[in-house]
Amino acid sequence: MDSTTNTASVQSPRHFTVRSVSAGLTVGAVICAANIYFGLQTGWVSIMSMPASLMGFGIFQLLRPHLRFPFTPVENVLLQSVACGVGIMPLGCGFVGVIPAMNYLLAPEERGPLSLRLEQLIVWSLGLCYFGVVFAVPLRHQVIVRERLKFPSGFSTAVLISVLHGHWRPTADREILDAAAGGSFASLVPQFDCHQPSMEAPPNSGEHGEEGLNLEQAEQESELSVQLPPELSDWALNMRLLLTSFCVSGALTTCTYFFPTLRNIPFLGTGVANSWLWTLNPSLAYVGQGIIMGIETTTHMTVGAIVGWGFLSPLAKYQGWAPGPVDDWQHGSKGWIVWVSLAIMLADAVVSLCYLSLRTFVGIEFAGFLERETLRLHGLWNSFRRRAVYARLPSDELGQHQGSNPPARSLTAQDENEDTTSHTRNPTGHGQRPTDAPAVQLIGVHLVAAGLIVSILLCIGTVHIVFGNLVPVYTTVVAVFMALVLSIMGVRALGETDLNPVSGISKLAQLFFALIVPQSSKSSVLINLVAGAIGALQAGDLMQDLKTGHLLGASPQAQFWGQMIGATAGAFLSAVLYRLYTNVYQIPGELFQVPTAYVWIFTARLVTGQGLPPMASKWASGAGALFTLTTMARIASVGKFWRAYVPGGIAVAIGMYNVPSFTLGRAIGGLIGWYWTKIKQRSSTSMIIMASGFILGEGFLSILNLILQSSGVPHF
Repeated sequence: MDSTTNTASVQSPRHFTVRSVSAGLTVGAVICAANIYFGLQTGWVSIMSMPASLMGFGIFQLLRPHLRFPFTPVENVLLQSVACGVGIMPLGCGFVGVIPAMNYLLAPEERGPLSLRLEQLIVWSLGLCYFGVVFAVPLRHQVIVRERLKFPSGFSTAVLISVLHGHWRPTADREILDAAAGGSFASLVPQFDCHQPSMEAPPNSGEHGEEGLNLEQAEQESELSVQLPPELSDWALNMRLLLTSFCVSGALTTCTYFFPTLRNIPFLGTGVANSWLWTLNPSLAYVGQGIIMGIETTTHMTVGAIVGWGFLSPLAKYQGWAPGPVDDWQHGSKGWIVWVSLAIMLADAVVSLCYLSLRTFVGIEFAGFLERETLRLHGLWNSFRRRAVYARLPSDELGQHQGSNPPARSLTAQDENEDTTSHTRNPTGHGQRPTDAPAVQLIGVHLVAAGLIVSILLCIGTVHIVFGNLVPVYTTVVAVFMALVLSIMGVRALGETDLNPVSGISKLAQLFFALIVPQSSKSSVLINLVAGAIGALQAGDLMQDLKTGHLLGASPQAQFWGQMIGATAGAFLSAVLYRLYTNVYQIPGELFQVPTAYVWIFTARLVTGQGLPPMASKWASGAGALFTLTTMARIASVGKFWRAYVPGGIAVAIGMYNVPSFTLGRAIGGLIGWYWTKIKQRSSTSMIIMASGFILGEGFLSILNLILQSSGVPHF
């Protein structure tokens, strides 16, 4: 009986298991807590799919003696799908930007501030969390199955899971992995029958693991997750490094509660620190973020900090354009330079999205035309060649074979096209790979249609329940359908570059609604915020998980339900955590400055025609024009060595609207990562594992600080 059970478990992978869902919810809760914490501090949010897979694998390795059947790669895919569904909700539901802007920054003449109860926050979250998950289903077939976009983070996570479960050696040929990234179903499962991936490598085959984290840095992270050096091939070493960095960062976070001055070290002297806010926050989490972002992004952010806080802030103060205290968002230079950073972000967003929309909607049609013409000419040539060279002769031998083994017919152009689109060569050389999962594992058209309708109606209904007549129903309807269109561009950008232009998409939605909502309406700013929040769909981030599952032969249906469960749990959890933090801490305050909320509210006021501070319009216009050119240069220079020296608009803007203490910590991390990989010529993977532990440790242990704060434990 035992042998039968074991054999069955090997031959019949379980794509959906309660244990994977439970573990995914646990891991997702840690990621969600970290995202709420860092989102309220600096606006930084990460889906963290690779740490989720590594932590999930570690959990089940510890429980291995007690498992009835082995933990499989497809279960790991489900686990990280659930975890990412939970973890991304602070961003998807607006708890790091839109909701704080409504709660604390809306002026009375703008129908604010709005005090939303916990149950209203949960209703709002449930309205926003589903239609991104559902809309990802039809997009999956287009961008993953047909176009086979790489989705570098999803590919890297798939490689990690495959190595952890013994399907690939750490020294796997790079060409084989690149071929697998081409996108056929289960192409990272080196089995003859790709629909039946093995459940677990035998104990003597070894379990190897390498982990990287992919955050807006496509090429860098996809490179390092494939290198997989032998010295880190043991999953236990990976987990030990992750847990050690987690504990060290968490301990330092707890120390900062008792010694708050550790968060703001006046490294340039107390005078500069008090007057111009130049301090250093030695948070290991920000060092970890810098390691993950890479030297290019952190350098551009540092440029933004130097220009914003070293030049523009003193200039605005001394010229009388921002006469208030420097740290005053309304009348000080802190608020004044946000307008300049906002212009840079808008310029970058408009140029990038215009280029992307041309590639998405015009490029697809042109590519389709070229493909049809190529196939037509190819078919004519093959037809001519076969008639001239391969004329079939009558033969008695031929007749003898017709009963049992008919001769192979020549392929027509259509047959060849079907063959190349329905199967691809297994990168290991064994057999053929289907392009998609078996029909029984796919999500039915009727379910997708019903899910879209229900989720859209739910979104419209919940927005009306929460805001009532403050937000007209027609604006919500338009926002939903605009979000669906914009998400196509976002998904394609993520698939090609690993950059999710969520900030640009939301700003574009805000610009659009400024045109259709009368500026005379007192609710125009509030409507603009709601529309932008709906436009910031999480479909792109969830597509990374679907790519991971596609490469590992996981059931799309199981992933869909896993993401739905994760989104539901994340909607509740993120609302509860947000309310806990806002009840205990002052927001905005020294610890939680909610800069993203200010960017949202300033954008809404800008596009609805409200006035800017003195001289802000001229400096913002100049900065916008300059970064229009730099963004165009970066688009034109993809793959060129000098592209890294052209400042990226989003990175510069983030460095400008965040206080220097956050940016400098990331700059240190970027330098450490650069020194380790470029100077020492060592693998980046161990650094990424350590960085992930730093981030998760501070994010999760911040809950302990929250408990201490609510209990009135004194500081020193």
